[in-house]
Amino acid sequence: QVLLVETGGGLVQTGDSLRLSCAASGRIFSSNAMGWFRQAPGKEREFVASISWSGDSTYYTDSVKGRFTISRDNAKNTVYLQLNSLKPEDTADYYCAVSNSKPRTTKADDFDLWGQGTQVIVSS
Repeated sequence: QVLLVETGGGLVQTGDSLRLSCAASGRIFSSNAMGWFRQAPGKEREFVASISWSGDSTYYTDSVKGRFTISRDNAKNTVYLQLNSLKPEDTADYYCAVSNSKPRTTKADDFDLWGQGTQVIVSS
């Protein structure tokens, strides 16, 4: 069974940076889209960013464009999310996900495997 494990969350101040990592335990990585979602307390899960299987296409929700960068290293079975210029409204649990069927997508329903999440707290 493939597992996704996110790391890199933490408590930071406004304007700081973090780098989230998501490592997949199995070799399903290189042909599938990978994504990051987040869920803030009391809110629904929302799409943050995704990257195509080849890494040549990336997608971001408007609120993080220019601040967050998604990347992947297929040799390491790992996807990253660089979070810069963090704001208090970025506070959430961040989840990575893998699509078993789509080479590129932004829809949560297209993602089949999910990690356990890593918490990001941005203080003002």
